[in-house]
Amino acid sequence: MADIQLQELNKQPGYTATPIKHEDDGFQDQPDLDRDYDPSHDKRDMYRLGKKQQLKRRFRYFSIAGYIIVLGNCWEFSIVTSVYSLANGGTGGAIWMTILVITGVFLTVVSMAEVASMAPTSGGNYAVGWFGLIAWQVSLSSCAYIFSNQILALITVVNPDFVGQGWQASLLTILSSLTAVLLSVFVMQKLDLAEGLAVVAHGLGFIAFIAILWVMGPGPNTNAYDVFFTFNDDYEWGSPGLAALVGLIGPIATFIGGDPAVHLAEELQDASYVLPRAMVSASGVNYLIGFIALISFVFNLGPLDDPHLWDYNEQPWVAVIYRITGSKAATIVFIVIILINFFTLQVNSVMTSSRQLWAFARDKALPYSEWLARVHTDGIPRNAVVVTMVVAALLSLIVIGSTVAFNIILSISTAGAYACYICILSTIIYRRFDGNDFPPTRYSLGRMGLPINIAALVYLIVAFIFIFFPYKPNPKPDEMNWACLMFGSLIILSFSWYFYKARKVYDGPVEYVRRDVQEIM
Repeated sequence: MADIQLQELNKQPGYTATPIKHEDDGFQDQPDLDRDYDPSHDKRDMYRLGKKQQLKRRFRYFSIAGYIIVLGNCWEFSIVTSVYSLANGGTGGAIWMTILVITGVFLTVVSMAEVASMAPTSGGNYAVGWFGLIAWQVSLSSCAYIFSNQILALITVVNPDFVGQGWQASLLTILSSLTAVLLSVFVMQKLDLAEGLAVVAHGLGFIAFIAILWVMGPGPNTNAYDVFFTFNDDYEWGSPGLAALVGLIGPIATFIGGDPAVHLAEELQDASYVLPRAMVSASGVNYLIGFIALISFVFNLGPLDDPHLWDYNEQPWVAVIYRITGSKAATIVFIVIILINFFTLQVNSVMTSSRQLWAFARDKALPYSEWLARVHTDGIPRNAVVVTMVVAALLSLIVIGSTVAFNIILSISTAGAYACYICILSTIIYRRFDGNDFPPTRYSLGRMGLPINIAALVYLIVAFIFIFFPYKPNPKPDEMNWACLMFGSLIILSFSWYFYKARKVYDGPVEYVRRDVQEIM
């Protein structure tokens, strides 16, 4: 079988394949594709998947795990997005829905980790690729918009008479996106250091936030039963349980999966082994500290009908910190910490979004695929990065006209990600019953794979439905969650492109897989 591989490789321009024996892993007669790079699982995986190595493998375990932790930003998101759960569900709804989301998303991450080990590549099939494209191209603008809101909150703390305008939020969103793009391109050579510093800032910020709430806040004297079991239905859904489910959008947006690292698989050393373990461990850490931050926050929140909670650009967490510390300077410091963490999140979002776009264009699934798939000499797909920036800027302009409309568009990002998960897990479950063997994997769930996959899929379907709910019943047209219409329209456009052009040139990932390599893995 190795002879077949050698013959195939020798047909490729620039490759000279020679049999190599690996004493340490038991694999024999593996081809040496590049004399300047030692043979490894990465090369065998890329050859098996029919992909050419174009990007530089800069990441290792700790840098990719740090990347996942920073991109998750769970403790920061948990205090910023909890506002969506407080009116629909109250403190009890926020806590129990967060527990539900963490459980479901972690099962999803574990399932995705097994898939990532089978196919450690940045791409995906057509439907999954488009869902991911929608999710991640919107993600940069959503992260930048949250960042701009914190800046406006900071200005409000300094000048209580300040009232933020839509054009200000839009301009700040565009400027922060542009800066994140520039850093993602020009700081790549020092990526390990940058990610390390970002993780340190993320961790120290969490410790400081928790210390202030636990030591100075009223939380330790708050009745735990009231916090855990007070459910609100302020918008009159008719049931606190239904209201809590509508409030799922807060924790859903907070506890995103560890799959963004998959789009950097071709920049990770020993990806089939390191990637799944980094996904599971980093996500576990993120979810734990995110949940601790949420619990600490709601215990110190105070009465939900306190109008001062919304004084600082509608950021209740700022009001809580200001009330507890009684210091404008301390509040400013905490906002700056949050700003730093949300900015590093933007840099990582640029990387994931652009790599996903590049990988999908490489498979000729998009208009102008050849231009989008171009990789420069520094190993960075700069054209894809530029398009990601342009999309973020265009979406940011919507803030000028309507922040409600912009928030609706941002929910499309979560819908796209969950649609990806649903497609992938549905396929995996089907494959567990169709009698075919899975590709080789270095991270297997074994017998627990099927129940884990099914439980994750059930959660994803339920959550996907509530992503499209309006925030209150019987909404007026300007209060309606139009994300379902917009998401559906994008899907129609994507498949229209498939039948018009892509079906003639697009080759799905399966078309490139070399099954002869699978047999000896």
